Amino acid sequence: MQTPLESFITHKAETGMQCGSYSIDLPELKEGEQYRFHFDATACVACRCCEVACNEQNNNPAEIKWRRVGEMEGGSFPETLLMFNSMSCNHCIDPACLKGCPTESYIKFDNGIVFHDDDACIGCQYCTWNCPYGVPTYHEERKIVTKCHMCHERLDEGQSPACVQACPAGAIEIEVFRPDEWLQGAIDEEGNMPDLVDARVTNATTRFTLPESLPENMTAVDDYQLKPFHSELPLVFMTVLTQMSLGGFFALFMGEFFTLFGGKEPDWIMAAVVMLPAALGLPLSALHLGRPAKAMMAMKNIKSSWLSREALALGIFTGLMTANAALYFFGAPSFLIFFTEALTLAAGVYGIYAQGMIYRITARPSWNRATTLMKFFGVAYTGIFLLAVAALALGYHHAVTPMIAMGLLIALAQGFFTFEDWRNLDKPGTYSEQLQRTKRLYREYFPRHKRVRIAAYLAGAIILPLLAMVTVSIGAYGVALVLMVLAWLTATASELTDRFLFYVTSVPLQMAGGFFVGKQR
Repeated sequence: MQTPLESFITHKAETGMQCGSYSIDLPELKEGEQYRFHFDATACVACRCCEVACNEQNNNPAEIKWRRVGEMEGGSFPETLLMFNSMSCNHCIDPACLKGCPTESYIKFDNGIVFHDDDACIGCQYCTWNCPYGVPTYHEERKIVTKCHMCHERLDEGQSPACVQACPAGAIEIEVFRPDEWLQGAIDEEGNMPDLVDARVTNATTRFTLPESLPENMTAVDDYQLKPFHSELPLVFMTVLTQMSLGGFFALFMGEFFTLFGGKEPDWIMAAVVMLPAALGLPLSALHLGRPAKAMMAMKNIKSSWLSREALALGIFTGLMTANAALYFFGAPSFLIFFTEALTLAAGVYGIYAQGMIYRITARPSWNRATTLMKFFGVAYTGIFLLAVAALALGYHHAVTPMIAMGLLIALAQGFFTFEDWRNLDKPGTYSEQLQRTKRLYREYFPRHKRVRIAAYLAGAIILPLLAMVTVSIGAYGVALVLMVLAWLTATASELTDRFLFYVTSVPLQMAGGFFVGKQR
């Protein structure tokens, strides 16, 4: 079996081709046609001229690569194959980056190009999570995401992109195609490359020419590399704190509904206490942004972005919780308080649901599971424990035992969801390889964190609350207060640890990297 270099030399000899002899003129578009890339894996020799030309054309630093060359290998000795894939943006017909972007920074041009509007980008990096090819790249200096735009300024002048013109083997071309014909079946035959997600996921448009008799066991040469993902600490705290507020407010609402306070209206301080975590958590999310001053633009794409929906719903939720505390403070009528609380709870539930849906994305198999949404709602027990602390401190002793019992039930459910989350990493399926790599990260990088999570959960979510219930029953309210403070702090630490593990053990779908350089992160 020939190597790519030997195949290229043979191809030159048979055709009389000289390096650079492929046409670099831009094909003309007819009605209903679009541009796309064609990559010939039988011609690529991994010289990486395309990477260099792309960076020079777009003035990108060396660590930012809009076009990358990945390496794959397969077969059995002596019949082995080393194959390369030079890939930039696939300019998908149904781009995941465009649908998920909260600021509508992505535009699908009529000529097929998926263009990124740098001025509109706030650097939230959600598109880098969504793309199953790992194409959008965060630019640290500019604090925004950037990506290939098919050298649109060259297209305007009738010239092919820089990568096309630089390739000495003619392995990269620009060609025209009809999207409707591509989707009718050709995409399944020519749109897929080993070690890439199925082209149908986003209806990618890149056409690949692959070697004949391709081995079935083609794998990325950097599969041996396994690194934790970014910890996303601002999002760790933001998600846990907003979910905590929802739990606390749910307990407040139920107390109002069932008069668990012995007929005594809740204090405005209790309403303020359950509002405080969300009020602290939402601003923390801005620290995740490259351009935090533009954080309000995150609500722009309500139509298709779960991130926009989350930002709007949780903003409303926090605002209504503040209004609710004011109603208690000024002694508003009970029916008005109850009505406001119902609206607030609805906004909070939808906000956390939208928050969970942000992570239900194909490109992140360890996130894209039902347990993600269940665990997000399960954090609510920490908010109920927080309200129990406030009730003990303010003398609402009749409310404490029902609150703790409610929190314990949700905490037990949270333990079950957590166990299922770990157990399902062994579940066979389309992306079982990525889930097994997530399991390896737990085992090789974070075994102590996992043990801390379990120990803190058992102590803070189960043992200490049960002891507090006993002390409340015998009237030892001071001891119960201390126990519940410890329970809340320990349970919160447990959930923060679990959320940290949620991010760092994520193994994304993306193209193969290089043997020495690995994948772009």
